[in-house]
Parts: sequence; C-alpha cells; structure tokens
Amino acid sequence: MNQYYQTLVQKLEEIAHLNGIMSTLGWDQEVMMPAGASEARAKQLATLAGVIHDRMTDPALGNCLNELKENFCDDWDEVERCNIREARRNFELETKVPKRLVQELAELSSHGHSIWVLARLENKFSDFAPVLKRFLELKKEWAKCVSPELLPYDANIDLFEHGTTTAMITPIFEHLKAQLIPLIHTIQNHAYQPDTSFLQGKFAQYKQEALARKISQDIGFNFEQGRIDISVHPFCGGSHPTDVRITTRYKDNDFVESLYSIIHETGHALYEQGRPHEIGNLPASESLTMGIHESQSLFWERLIAQSKPFCLHYFELFRTTFPENLQSANPDLFYRAINICKPNFIRVEADEVTYPLHVILRYEIEKGLFEGSMQVDDLPQIWNELMQKYLGIKPPNDTLGILQDSHWSSGAFGYFPSYTLGAMYACQFYKKLLSEQQNTEQNIAKGNFAPIKAWLNEKIHRQGRLHNPQELVQRITGETLNPNYFIEYLKSKYGKIYGVALS
Repeated sequence: MNQYYQTLVQKLEEIAHLNGIMSTLGWDQEVMMPAGASEARAKQLATLAGVIHDRMTDPALGNCLNELKENFCDDWDEVERCNIREARRNFELETKVPKRLVQELAELSSHGHSIWVLARLENKFSDFAPVLKRFLELKKEWAKCVSPELLPYDANIDLFEHGTTTAMITPIFEHLKAQLIPLIHTIQNHAYQPDTSFLQGKFAQYKQEALARKISQDIGFNFEQGRIDISVHPFCGGSHPTDVRITTRYKDNDFVESLYSIIHETGHALYEQGRPHEIGNLPASESLTMGIHESQSLFWERLIAQSKPFCLHYFELFRTTFPENLQSANPDLFYRAINICKPNFIRVEADEVTYPLHVILRYEIEKGLFEGSMQVDDLPQIWNELMQKYLGIKPPNDTLGILQDSHWSSGAFGYFPSYTLGAMYACQFYKKLLSEQQNTEQNIAKGNFAPIKAWLNEKIHRQGRLHNPQELVQRITGETLNPNYFIEYLKSKYGKIYGVALS
C-alpha cells in the first residue's frame, strides 16, 4: 500500500473515532445527561470540536493529500479514490474555517439546545431568539469562509445536500405547492373522512415500548449493535455502525405517533447498520447525504409501514396489545385511519400529504432569514401566517409553532429541504424495487422484510459515498430525481382512500 495513503487512512480513522465520541456525548446530552450539567457539557463539546478541527486541518494531512494528488496511481480502486476525494474536500472545507469559529459554533449549539428545550417548555420564543440571531451571524460568517462563491444559504444547504442550491430546490417546491395545496383542499372538503375514534384513549407506555421494539426488530434493527431510548425530539445517532442509537417519545393517548416515529428512526438506523464499515471507519463507508438518509427513513415509515399489506400483517398484534381500544376496528379501518390527511401543527406528526408543506414553510423562512427579507423577531407571526396560507390552520402558541423543532438550536440551517427530497427519492426507489421484486407487497403482508432490507443494503447502504446522489439515483432507477413519482403516489393512494379523483 502507498505509504501516503496508509498515513491518510490512519489520520482519517482517528478523526472518525473522535467524531464518534462527539456523537456519543451529543446522544447523552439529549437522553441521559442531568440538566445541571449543560454548561460543563458545552465546554467539553467545544474543546472536543477544537481537537477535531486541529486534526482535520493538520498540515501533515494536507501534505499527505498533496503527495497523493501529485503521485496519482491508476491501480487505486474506487474505495481508495473515494477516500482521497472526500478527505480532500473535507480538508479544504475545514482549513477555511478558523478554530475560534468552530469552537463558538459547537458551544452555542450545546447552550442553544438547552435554551430551546426550556423556551419550548415555557412557550417563550423571545428566550430563544438571541440564540437564533447569533447562529445566523455565525453561519453567515462560516459560509463566507467555506464557499464565498455561493449564496450564504446555498453554502449551508450544501453541507447537507452537496451540490444542491436554492435555484434547484425552489422550482421543485413551487411545483409541490401548486399540486399539494389544492389536493389537501379537495380531501378536506370531501364528505367522507376516515374514522379515527378507535385510535383515541389510553395506551400504556410499557406496551408501546414493547410494540415498537418488536416491529423495529422485525424490520431488521440489530439490537446487539443498537438501542432505543426516549428524548424530547426523536432522532437516530450513535458512534459507528456497530453502535446505533434511536430515540422516540411517548404519549399515553397516542400509540401511533411513537410507533411510526420508531419505524422512521429504524429506517435511519438500518442505513447506518448497513454501511460497509469492514472497509474501515473511512469516508467511503459513510452515508451519502441527508436527503438519501431521509429517503431510507421515509421508505420504511411511509411506503412500507403505512401500506395496506403492513396493516394487514400487524393488525392482530395491534388489537391484542390494545384490545380495549381496537376491538371494533379492522385492518382496512386501521389503514385508513393512520393515513388520514388532516393538517397538523407539528411537523413530525404530519401525514405524508401535508408534510412537504411543513418543510417548504421552514425552507422559505430560512431562505428569508439568510437573504435578509425576514427578521428573527418577526418569525412567530410569519410562521403563523404561512401555516394559515398553506395548511389552513394557525398555531395557538409558539410551542406548537416555531419552537417545535430542534434543528435551529444546533444551527442546522439547510437541513429541512432534505426531508422532502428524501420523500421524493423514496418513491422513486420504491417504484424500482417493485419492478425488481414484484412480490414485495405479498412479502410485506407476510412480515417478510428481509428481501426489502437486502435490496436497500445492496443498492444504497453499502454504496457509502462512492457516488454522489444524482449518480446513485441514476444507477438505481435509470433516471435522475423525478418529483412526479411522489405526486402520482400521493394522488393514487389518497384518491383510493377518500374515493375521489385527484388529477
């Protein structure tokens, strides 16, 4: 092996191990850490962020990359080439950002999370506003450092969806708005509305936990290399494919939310557990982009678990678990009830028809903040006006409105578009799966998820970062991202559920 490549591998694996520690500390902060430790944890994370930044900007790493560039070897395989390419990109990205800025962003992220949690609890956006203002200042500064040729918001989007810009996203989102707002209006004004009364009542948390664990395991989550816990906001984290951690939250009056939250996070977890870590803890084994990651969570949550075959398979288990609630229901009624299209204040509780509008609202606010057409202090009003315009509802308070998501408390601007990009990717992948495994629906009805998981492992998870998103979608489906598959899927499914023609 080339001595410079061997040195590169050693340095990259050390950085990966440090990032794993950072991830575990972040998980602990949201799941296990006592509230009084927030200040100390902020200092710890800031210090560790500085150490990682030092490793990622080490001149010796740069010299190693330069030697590899000057002594290019035709015998390098695609994994080696990917590791070098991604390492160079990350090195150039990190060396442009001063250590001071890296540490301040890490410390503000830790402080910002605890401030957001309290502000959300007390319904006081004014307490969180200063954090948001400071994050905007820092993220604009960061954007100028890393990609001065891009608009500041585009630079932030690029961090999650490399190569994607507002010029690409805005027309797609405008097309979705034009299609979905009338569709939602038609559904809401239709005489028939699914019965959801049997989903109301009391659902013991221990029963919800057992149910979520079983279905997560049935789908393929490996509990020898993962765990499920509780947090304010559901997420998937962990330090390595052999240490994947997912969380949910429980409501004693709603078992569907926690169950489908777990299925969503299990989709993320299967991606993480399916990565090719045997090639080393290196860039080539990492997940691709957040949009591709979201495609995996939404693939399982929406296309598999909210399908009629899935409901047919699990309905008796649901009824046995909660007999007093589901005694009068049947699989078809359950399927219709969990797929009801009804505008909701909370993004993570939104149905798949209204969900994209939650994302578009956030995208437009972020874009406005970075462009200066919107101001932080005006956000509660702007949020409520857009909710009224797009979904016909107005949040009664900020907890159910602008304070509901954790993303801005960590400075994750540009993340939200990934959710709807992921939904579109998922539909396109599923259509291809059906063409290659024509018995997919029968397998779902039997609870046989192994062929689906194996297909995703092969086509997506084990590809790591060998290809960019556009190349990956092209390789799998034979075409680039086509949002019309998503729109056609929604119109077909909900047209049948509601008995209306959705053209």
